[in-house]
Amino acid sequence: MRELSLPAKVYLLACDVERSRLRDRKRAGYLVQAAALTELLLRGRLTDDGGVVRGSSGQALNDTALDDLLLRVREGRPRKWKAWVREDSGSTLSEVERQLDAARVISLWETRVLGLFSSRRPTVLEIGEVARLNAMVDHTLRGDRPVSQIDPADAAVTALVAAVELRGVVSGRDRRNYIARLEELEDRGGVAIPALRRVFRALRAARAASVAGANGG
Repeated sequence: MRELSLPAKVYLLACDVERSRLRDRKRAGYLVQAAALTELLLRGRLTDDGGVVRGSSGQALNDTALDDLLLRVREGRPRKWKAWVREDSGSTLSEVERQLDAARVISLWETRVLGLFSSRRPTVLEIGEVARLNAMVDHTLRGDRPVSQIDPADAAVTALVAAVELRGVVSGRDRRNYIARLEELEDRGGVAIPALRRVFRALRAARAASVAGANGG
């Protein structure tokens, strides 16, 4: 199996392996989109222009999820990172799923919710890869190696999953105990990560308000 992209890595970490499902598809979409932006940034194909995302031209990356997103950035109107984390994130998520399914890392199957709504459920076939990714996040977060010596991709994955409070990967206690190290990892990973955190907090607040409204305030 070839090296996975950052979006593919965070997708696998967002999977509930035992139940063959994706934990919170909306949150996963934002997470995968931010990971794709981060990989393009680390590869030098995106730049930060005063908070606005700029895309550069060049050879295709031979990754349809990354190439499609880069094209959308280059041809779209100028937007800030937070807007791009949201923009058509479901499309990037679906393409990453397709890639992983084609590579036999996961197996996708369609189901129906209440007999009406179509839903995709992933069964992870490469269980060892998920275990390896969890071990990498654990070592990156809790290890004593200076952040400056950590691979930027590993730093980014760890900071990305922490930004969306991904259960079973980075706990709330870890986020509190390692707040300073997470800030360093985030700086190493790039500007899409704080944008992801703001988008996730807005999503969480909107859901809380909806629940409160349904319960009569």
